[in-house]
Amino acid sequence: MTLLLRPPYAPMEAKRVDAIPTGDRWLFEPKWDGFRAIVFRDGDQVAIQSKAGQPLARYFPELVDAIRSLSVKQFVLDGEIVVPIRGRLSFDDLLLRMHPAESRVRMLAEETPAHYYVFDVLVMKSKLLATMPIEHRREKLETFFENVDHELLHLSPATTDRKLAVQWFEKFGSLGLDGVMAKRLGEPYHSGDRDGMVKVKHLRTADCVVGGFRYGEGTKSVGSLLLGLYDDDGRLVHIGHTSSIKKADRHALTQRLEALRGKNPFEVRVPGGPSRWASERSGAWEPVRPKLVCEVEYDYFSQGRFRHGSKFLRWRPDKKPRQCTMEQVLDATKPARGTRKRPRLL
Repeated sequence: MTLLLRPPYAPMEAKRVDAIPTGDRWLFEPKWDGFRAIVFRDGDQVAIQSKAGQPLARYFPELVDAIRSLSVKQFVLDGEIVVPIRGRLSFDDLLLRMHPAESRVRMLAEETPAHYYVFDVLVMKSKLLATMPIEHRREKLETFFENVDHELLHLSPATTDRKLAVQWFEKFGSLGLDGVMAKRLGEPYHSGDRDGMVKVKHLRTADCVVGGFRYGEGTKSVGSLLLGLYDDDGRLVHIGHTSSIKKADRHALTQRLEALRGKNPFEVRVPGGPSRWASERSGAWEPVRPKLVCEVEYDYFSQGRFRHGSKFLRWRPDKKPRQCTMEQVLDATKPARGTRKRPRLL
């Protein structure tokens, strides 16, 4: 590729906050519930990169074809891949696309085609835009989409009106949207850091590394997953567990985890040892290599761990374990106010 930016390129990250920010220095966008994806096009060459820097193009051939159909031949876009099913975004159907068989991928591409919602532009033709303020990049992106007419490619909405952003947050959750993003006006694209953008989600969640598991009582099937996050020194910290594994999934998951058995990956607060809540060892567990990432919902993070058990939500094959850091939860020092599914907005 002859582009000014090439894969792998670290996407802009976001800090988690409990309230949609106030003031007049923000650009608000919906938070799509899908796979973050940076698209690189240089002529007929198209690369789609995941948040973790991994190639995705082979899993979404319909999007590759859609991108190649555009008249502009050179660009880099940032956006989200989603799969809508009967008017609602389906993360489960999106996960099905991560299949090794090309025939299966092609079939799903026809039956449940993916869509790409674009919210940023980093390169256009031979010009680097990533150094421009977000509001200027947005103008360039809107101009670009004036000539885009493809049913799978969309310009993600954006507004500086906080009242409208609150409406998005309150009304669009039923459609499968994940919350609201807020980008600081005047800022360039913050590749690989969290200084230019915050997010407000409907659920208090964290992406965690699976560092081990326990068998269910009296069974040889997984009963709970032991979770960890990396600290600033690169050490995997044990921060709690999740036991909300569907019964139908336990057999296959047990086989998967047993195949990953290895040495203890936790370097801080080893499971089963003494803690603030338990003075003696609290049960045998099986360590695994830190390869799997899952998203969990929790209500309270205190003293470096989940105060109560977390709820398993889904697997995140699009994220690298090393991206799962303590920064996700360090600001979450008290339970979400109101219902568990809606952070404080005002």
